[in-house]
Amino acid sequence: MEEIRLQKFFTDCGVLSRRAAEKEIEAGRVRVNGEVAHTGQKIDPESAKVEYAGKVIHYRPNAARHYILLHKPRGFVTTLSDEKGRQTVATLVESLGVRVYPVGRLDMDSDGLLLMTDDGALTERLTHPKHEIPKHYRVTVQGHPTPEQLERLKRPFVLDGYQTLPATVSPIGRRGGNTLLAVELYEGRNRQIRRMCEAVGLRVVQLTRVAIGRITLGDLPLGQYRHLTPQEVAYLKGNESKKGDPT
Repeated sequence: MEEIRLQKFFTDCGVLSRRAAEKEIEAGRVRVNGEVAHTGQKIDPESAKVEYAGKVIHYRPNAARHYILLHKPRGFVTTLSDEKGRQTVATLVESLGVRVYPVGRLDMDSDGLLLMTDDGALTERLTHPKHEIPKHYRVTVQGHPTPEQLERLKRPFVLDGYQTLPATVSPIGRRGGNTLLAVELYEGRNRQIRRMCEAVGLRVVQLTRVAIGRITLGDLPLGQYRHLTPQEVAYLKGNESKKGDPT
């Protein structure tokens, strides 16, 4: 069989996105035929023995993929294993019977919609910086933001040396001494909304992701998951028919 790059092998197998695979390879956590792999390495996917995370990865380019929407509770980390022994989202989807991976991040102190899949190509698409599906949040902040604070939240921030894209921010209600904000982002830097609010003097009380594009959390109970519909999957892949509507 024609050789392919090791990163593509992981994507075809639905194990890691291409960028995630590159990071794991660079970190020395991938072995090919018993030797530590290197970035850009090409392999025969049917004959090479690829090991990652202590397991042999079998080439399954045409295997059925799984697409899950999880209502993540607070207190769970968005990873499959944690060296600190914290609860992971993997425990919430164990009944699925297959290994699925989080798409992007949702920090431990936040709750709401989290996509999980074993489709590496879709993960790559949804986490690419140029991807244009917006993420929608409901953010409760302490007190009542001033017009100046709200205006500043809408403008780009520099986080980790990177200038973020503008955000859409609007107040939608009050709960006692707190204010509920609707926030829309086209990216997801590490703890981005919390850091934005902190930068303008606002304290986040609760942060919930309620939608990714037209895929909504709906009334799915906390801690539960459901399978995405074929229409929702097509929408996320960008190849839905013109009449397709996952909502």
